[in-house]
Amino acid sequence: MTMADETFEWSGRIGEITLGATPADGGTRSVAYRIGGESDLPFLGMECSKGSIPLIAFELCDDPSFWSPIITGYVGDLAHDTPAWAREAEEHYHPDLIRLYLTSTKIRGFNDFNSIGTRIREVLARTTLPLIIEGSNEPAIDSEVFQQCGEAGAGERLLLGTAEAGHYRSVAAAAMAYNHSVIAQSPIDINLAKQLNILLREIGVPADRVMIDPYTGTLGYGFEYSYSVMERIRFAALKGDTDLAMPMISSAADSLTVKEVREADPLKRDEIAVKWEFYAALSAAIAGAAIVCVRHPATIPMLKEAFGALWTGRSIQGDE
Repeated sequence: MTMADETFEWSGRIGEITLGATPADGGTRSVAYRIGGESDLPFLGMECSKGSIPLIAFELCDDPSFWSPIITGYVGDLAHDTPAWAREAEEHYHPDLIRLYLTSTKIRGFNDFNSIGTRIREVLARTTLPLIIEGSNEPAIDSEVFQQCGEAGAGERLLLGTAEAGHYRSVAAAAMAYNHSVIAQSPIDINLAKQLNILLREIGVPADRVMIDPYTGTLGYGFEYSYSVMERIRFAALKGDTDLAMPMISSAADSLTVKEVREADPLKRDEIAVKWEFYAALSAAIAGAAIVCVRHPATIPMLKEAFGALWTGRSIQGDE
């Protein structure tokens, strides 16, 4: 029996965005993703809302001192070699995308902008997956950081983040100059999400180069608000609101820092961390996220199994 025996015809449709560029597109990625296109709710009906199965992005960084010790302890020396870490992720963790956080830019007084471009090129050389890049989120240096990001990834159709209402022009400028896309993040508020999308459109960013990040709170620590806002965004889009008809991306990175994980038995800490991350990401996908982002390698196969089961109408493993 399918999840829905009857279909409801919505008046709207989720827009599409392309990430990654293959050699045929002028890039070097092994795959390009056309994300979005749904005309129904997630995982609903035989055609699963006529879109595509949610993608999984593996998050890593270029300065592990800003990363969870659960992850740095798990990956070991790889945490100090960003390009090798990205390669290991592609070959052994099997995510769909790589999300690189430029945590080095958080160092007080950072001004080594050339190293940013070098690092991005090295990562692009070691992995063939499409790349999402998180810049500095520091307005004072954003312009130069995003310029380096955009230029280093020229031709690869990156996804650059993060644009926020208070500062969005630098990332938008880099995206438009080098044909990349933008993550538009708002603080768990549908009206603010819509307003930011309008601001981006007004300065020239096309709707088909914007992904909505409504911000994802940790499961049990505000995730209910995130889920509700994601649902409302999806409903509004399907009802015809084109200002909200962009695919969504979700990352609940705080799942690895909650008290239940920090204070867990060291022998069970990885298992507990993965469960927190898994259930937050799975719930976000059910709410409508086209891309979910995780940091623990062990979370990826669990999500792939769950998404596959929901997509084909099977029971999730362990579910009766």
